Amino acid sequence: MARLRTPGMDHDYYRFSAVPTRSRLSWPNGARVAFCVLVNLEYWELKSPEGSVTLPRRYGPARVRPFPDFTTQSHREYGNRVGIFGMAKLLDKYGVRATVPMDATVARFYPYLVKECLKRNWEIIGHGLTANRLITSQMTEAEERNFIATCVAALKRATGRAPQGWYGVEYSESARTPRLLAEAGVQYVCDWANDEQPYPMTANGLQIYSLPVMVDLDDHTTLGMRNVPITDYVDMVRETLETLDADGAQNGRLFVLNLHPWMMGQPYRLKYLDRILENVTANRHVWNATGSEVVAWCKQHQRA
Repeated sequence: MARLRTPGMDHDYYRFSAVPTRSRLSWPNGARVAFCVLVNLEYWELKSPEGSVTLPRRYGPARVRPFPDFTTQSHREYGNRVGIFGMAKLLDKYGVRATVPMDATVARFYPYLVKECLKRNWEIIGHGLTANRLITSQMTEAEERNFIATCVAALKRATGRAPQGWYGVEYSESARTPRLLAEAGVQYVCDWANDEQPYPMTANGLQIYSLPVMVDLDDHTTLGMRNVPITDYVDMVRETLETLDADGAQNGRLFVLNLHPWMMGQPYRLKYLDRILENVTANRHVWNATGSEVVAWCKQHQRA
């Protein structure tokens, strides 16, 4: 017989917290919203290793094709060869430093991209091994621990420092991922989309912060899977910021926008990204920050 449910969560990583019950969170210089933009740099494999799990999310010309599917791979690679540089130009224009989820393969085989990120003082965080391989509970603990360690080691070799943050491929985790990330020295994770503020999680006595992403505004989800027109997308981001700004007057809010260069870096979308960044940076109530900067502030100033 199944156990009777008791009040609380289905896990022990944190307790339920309703936003009206919380102490006030204030951002630097009286900002109401902390804005963090994720710019993913990923490698799409032609063929994933036996036993690995891939989420079959397709978009545009990327239909399921017989091996080798060069169309899907080259479509994704556009982001690393071209799209990232159009986005970087706009981020530079508005003085916005990106937080870059980077997988181990990009860190190892795309040193030019690593150099471009470091040159801009962007933060590079862990993002698995490739864009095809998800973390799942089908892995053993040893397999998942090695998966995380391989990514962390690759980024440390490429950048000179261990990543402080983690964003799982397709937001993927197993039931033990926060604990294994905390044990690996990772300070925050972007896979839990349940809040408009960062919050601490406890895993086997270790602390790791959640930096929630606005999943509804993930460009792959919204533009690619839901086919929302890019003009509507700009309005959605603007209206989200307006609401968070208003709510942030009482208690600070977080806005993490997740973007992919193979998607948002397309020529016909860049002018709309320009409008988004112009609107965000024109708001005097917004603090533009990297993931680590947000978490470091919360550790010092956020009360339970």
